[in-house]
Amino acid sequence: MQTQQTIAEKVSCTGIGLHSGAPVQLTLLPARADTGIVIVRSDGGRSVEIPAHAKFIASSRLATTLGRGADTVRTVEHLLAALHGLGVDNARVVIEGPELPVMDGSAASFVYLVRSAGLFAQPERRRGLRLRRPVEVRLGERWIRAEPAREFRISYAIDFEHPAIGRQCLEIVGRNPAHFEREVAGARTFGFLRQVKTLWDAGLAKGGSLDNTLVLDDEGVINPEGLRWPDEFVRHKVLDLYGDLMLLGTWLQAHIRVERGGHALHLALVSEILESPAAWRVLGRDHLNRALVSAVRAPEAP
Repeated sequence: MQTQQTIAEKVSCTGIGLHSGAPVQLTLLPARADTGIVIVRSDGGRSVEIPAHAKFIASSRLATTLGRGADTVRTVEHLLAALHGLGVDNARVVIEGPELPVMDGSAASFVYLVRSAGLFAQPERRRGLRLRRPVEVRLGERWIRAEPAREFRISYAIDFEHPAIGRQCLEIVGRNPAHFEREVAGARTFGFLRQVKTLWDAGLAKGGSLDNTLVLDDEGVINPEGLRWPDEFVRHKVLDLYGDLMLLGTWLQAHIRVERGGHALHLALVSEILESPAAWRVLGRDHLNRALVSAVRAPEAP
C-alpha cells in the first residue's frame, strides 16, 4: 500500500453554488494522517465539522449533500472527486456557505486548486478495502456492482433517449492522477432545458448557467462552445462516482460496474459495502483509520 497524502499548504477560491446561487468561499487546509476528509461549514459565526463519510449523507437528489443535524453542505461530489483522483487522503475543507462552489461544472478548478497547494507525503500507510465477494444494488433497469479485483477499475454505461447522448460507455483502469486530470476532471454537469422551470420552482439550479452546466434542448447541446469530448456525459457520471466513493472513508480496491447510474445508486453501493463487513478485508490493518473504524460500528444519527 502507498503512504497517505495531504495538501502542502492552505489554498482558497470563491464562487457560487449551483443550486443555491449563493456566493461561497472555499478553503482547503492540510490535515494530519488518519484524519480523512472533513468538511467544515463555517458561517453565521460558528463552525460545524461534517466528515466526508456515508454516515453523514443527507440527500442524493441532483447532488450529494452531507449534513450534521440541521447543518448541511450541498454539491460536495466534484471536490471529493478531485481529491480522490489526485490521491488526497487527508484535508480540511472549510466552506462559508450552504454549498460548494460549482466553478465550471466539473472538477477541473478543484484539481487546479489542489495542484496549486501541492501534495505532501505522510509516513503513515494508506488504508483500504479489498472485496472478498461482489456487492450489488439494483433499482429496476439501473444497477451498480462492485466485484473483487486486483486493482481499482470502473466500467460505466449510461443510456439516454436523446440524440446528443444515447448510449455511452467508459472504462477506467487503475488510479492514475494524470489520467484522471486529463480524461475525467474536465467533464461538466449537464441538464435538460425542459426541466429548468421545474427546478427553479423547486428552489434548485438558481446558480446554473451556460458557464457551468451543459444544457440540452430537444435536439442537442445549446452551449456555444459545444462539448469537450463526444462522450462528456458519461465522463461526468464517472466523475460523480469518484466523488461519491470517497464517502467510504477509505480506498476501495474493486471493479465497479454501473448501468444507468447516478448519485442515489452510487451512494446505495457505498452504504451496502459498509453494511457488509464480511464482503471485504482491510488493507493496511495495522492501524485502522478513524473513518473505517466508524464504518463498521453501528451508525450514529447525523
